[in-house]
Amino acid sequence: MARVCVIGSFNLDHVWRVPALPQAGATLAGRYATGPGGKGFNQAIAAARAGADTRFICALGDDAGARLARELCANDGIDLHAAASAAPTGTAGIYVDAEGRNCIVIGAGANAELAPAWVSAHLPELIADDVVLAQLESPLDAVAQALASGAAAGAVCILNPAPANVAISQILLDHVHILTPNETEFVALLNRHVGERVDADAVAGLDQPRLHALCRTLLPEGSVIITLGASGCFVSHANSHLRGDEHACYRISAEPAHVVDTTGAGDAFNGALAASLAQRPQRAFIEHVRFAGRYAARSTEHAGAALAMPKLPVA
Repeated sequence: MARVCVIGSFNLDHVWRVPALPQAGATLAGRYATGPGGKGFNQAIAAARAGADTRFICALGDDAGARLARELCANDGIDLHAAASAAPTGTAGIYVDAEGRNCIVIGAGANAELAPAWVSAHLPELIADDVVLAQLESPLDAVAQALASGAAAGAVCILNPAPANVAISQILLDHVHILTPNETEFVALLNRHVGERVDADAVAGLDQPRLHALCRTLLPEGSVIITLGASGCFVSHANSHLRGDEHACYRISAEPAHVVDTTGAGDAFNGALAASLAQRPQRAFIEHVRFAGRYAARSTEHAGAALAMPKLPVA
C-alpha cells in the first residue's frame, strides 16, 4: 500500500477558551488547556488515524514537547523522523471563542530549523501512488525540497498553503499537484501570483465559472480545492487531468457537525485527503474529497487539534 509522507511542524499548543476572541487591550477570563498541535503533526495524525501508513518529517528540540511528540507518534504508529535542534520545540497560543472560532500565534522554535538536506535524506524511496503533504509552518526551502522530490518520483504532491501570510514562489507551486487553500489563503495566492484582488468573504459567493477560471490561472496544470468552512468546498481540475471526475469543477456541500472547536479542521481535511488518495488511488477524486469533508466535520465535534482527530470508521 502507498504511504503518506508529511513534512511539517510540531507545536505544543496552549489553548484558552473565552466567550469572545480578544481585542487590543482586553483582559479576559478563560479556561486553559495544553496539548499537541502544529499543522504538520495534525495532518500526520489525521492521515494515520484515517488508516494510512504515515511518515512524519519534522524538527524537535530537547524538551518535554519533543518527548510528547515521540510518544504520540509511537502510539499512533507514525514513522517519525525528527531533526534535533538546540531551539525549543515549537509552540502555539490559541484562543477559541464560544462559537468555535479561533485565532493563533505561533512560536516556530525548532520548526524553523528543518533543513532541505534532512528532508531529502529521510524521504523514503517514493513510488507513484505515494502522497507527499506539506504546509508552510516550516522553512520554504525544506518544503520545496519535499515537493520537488515527490514530483520527481511521480508521487502525488499536496500543498496546504497555510498560514496565508507566507509568500511562496512560483517555482514551489510548479511542483504541486493538489493545492488546498481556504478562502483567505486563496485570495492571498491570487494577489501574489495572479495580480487579482478578491475579498476573502466574497469567495464562497463567486459563481463556478469565475472560481474555476481563477483556479486555472493560479495552478494551470494542477487541481485546487478551496475549503469554504460552512459552505463546503470548491474543486477545480485542469481539463487535461480530471483525476477520475466527470466534471472539471464542482462544489461539495459541508458535512453537518455539532461544532465544538474548528482549530484543526483544515488539517483534518488535508490529512484525510492524503490518506484516502494513498489507500484508494483508483477512486474518483470527488470520493476522496467527500471522505475528507466527513473526516474534518467529525474532528470539529471535539476540543483540541491533533488529539481531536477521529479514528476510523468515520460515519
